[in-house]
Amino acid sequence: MRFFGDVSFLLADAAAPVSRRSLFEYIHAGGLVGYTLVLLSILAVALLIAHLLKVRLSVMAPTPVILGLEDRLQRADTAGAIEFCRNEENKSFLANTFAGALTRCSRSSFGLLELRSALEDSGSKEVEKLIRTTDGIAIIAAIGPMMGLLGTTIGMIGAFATIGQLEGAARSNELSGYMSLALVTTAQGLFVAIPCTVLYTILRRRVERLAAEVGEIVEDLAANLNTPGSDRRPARSTSIREHPEPAPVS
Repeated sequence: MRFFGDVSFLLADAAAPVSRRSLFEYIHAGGLVGYTLVLLSILAVALLIAHLLKVRLSVMAPTPVILGLEDRLQRADTAGAIEFCRNEENKSFLANTFAGALTRCSRSSFGLLELRSALEDSGSKEVEKLIRTTDGIAIIAAIGPMMGLLGTTIGMIGAFATIGQLEGAARSNELSGYMSLALVTTAQGLFVAIPCTVLYTILRRRVERLAAEVGEIVEDLAANLNTPGSDRRPARSTSIREHPEPAPVS
């Protein structure tokens, strides 16, 4: 009976719940690298919010800008359209696209004949600007695993140094601390990198989708200039001959 009592006592100790660490304790175990990864995750959230506020259809193509451009393009008032687009309060993806395209057409000898290609080039530049708003998240996604690897390397260096210098209980305590640093920073780096990688892909797709929707609006507005006589050249590129040639003498 004494033996069974001792065994039950040992089983009770084995079944005792192990104390769990809090989230802050895990972050603290990561040291300086862990806190840096936390700051990077906060920065990623801030970049996400800034992107969502900036890259919206209502911001890229505001209704007042659409109506103002439509009115001027229907009257073939390209100079007024350029001035309207360059107005600070009208700055947007749509306005910048038309401002660049119409300015190029006004300086070209082909006039509005190259409007379509000018709009495509100008729109591509604006899309590149929007894509740059996701670059910060992509950088954080790339830095996260490397920061985790840095923490892992520091932890392993400390662990091996502890094995060679300390003995007994002191070595066990130091060794567990360095191993915790190595593993916790690796996990933190992945926790930061994986969501940022997914977000980067989703946001790039979102930019492409919204740019395509604005492209349809651009085509509709550009159709206002595709009327007979709307492809006339600027005044400085009129016909070279100002007077008709004399009729041939029979």
